[in-house]
Amino acid sequence: MTFKAAAIQMCSGVDPARNAETMARLVREAAGHGAIYVQTPEMTGALQRDRAGLRAVLKDEANDIIVREAAALAGELGIHLHVGSTAIALADGKIANRGFLFGPDGVKICDYDKIHMFDVDLDNGESWRESAAYTPGSTARLADLDFGKLGFAICYDVRFPELFRQQAVAGAEVMSVPAAFTRQTGEAHWEILLRARAIENGFFVIAAAQGGVHEDGRETFGHSMIVDPWGKVLAAAGAAGEGIVLAEIDVAAVHVARAKIPNLRNARSFGLDHVLPTGKGGVAA
Repeated sequence: MTFKAAAIQMCSGVDPARNAETMARLVREAAGHGAIYVQTPEMTGALQRDRAGLRAVLKDEANDIIVREAAALAGELGIHLHVGSTAIALADGKIANRGFLFGPDGVKICDYDKIHMFDVDLDNGESWRESAAYTPGSTARLADLDFGKLGFAICYDVRFPELFRQQAVAGAEVMSVPAAFTRQTGEAHWEILLRARAIENGFFVIAAAQGGVHEDGRETFGHSMIVDPWGKVLAAAGAAGEGIVLAEIDVAAVHVARAKIPNLRNARSFGLDHVLPTGKGGVAA
């Protein structure tokens, strides 16, 4: 089946209500271009480095403005609307970095909590400790939809290829990677990681991103992107600001790519011997 997909690029601020208005405007525009699957970026609802400030505006899932607005939009427009993620308050005081997929009837199909926490120390003093506030997910998701099998990842998950491989083996034909990549890591790795995940698994990758300088002072890389199973970039946004990237997704291309290079089928189990040179307590190879 062929369908039109859209990746929405945003520059979310600290106010969820304003971000919900931006999301609604861009989603309606994407649907107006014929997209039946629309994805928004990681942390659509708010990008806020100050944890106290973030907690002050957080709601649980039932009362979150992004969740409510997305459900209504999906039903109004008759589309699959994928909120890449938004911050959701949990009962224990921590936060979930949670994505949501809504069907054309406005009903939630599934959610996905980001599994891998962005705990890193980068150059120039840039440091992040996502695990200090967020509870990691523990379950991958694969949604069997009318137009194809959709897998889920969020941002830092892209650096863990085993998550992608397991979903590919389970039948994923399209993989979602909504993100808020930093400018520093994005310049170095964003495109190459997305293309690598697409090539090694033979599926489409759709990655809606945050892009620009945000109210909280951070800078995200942008370049929202749709990649085909051969690693070709079908559409890409610029570095900063709002945007919509659109592409026709022909799911048959997944099976063509996997027939040419059947690495999913050719994979083999193997062991690992750690060999030390003779004289250091090991055995020579």
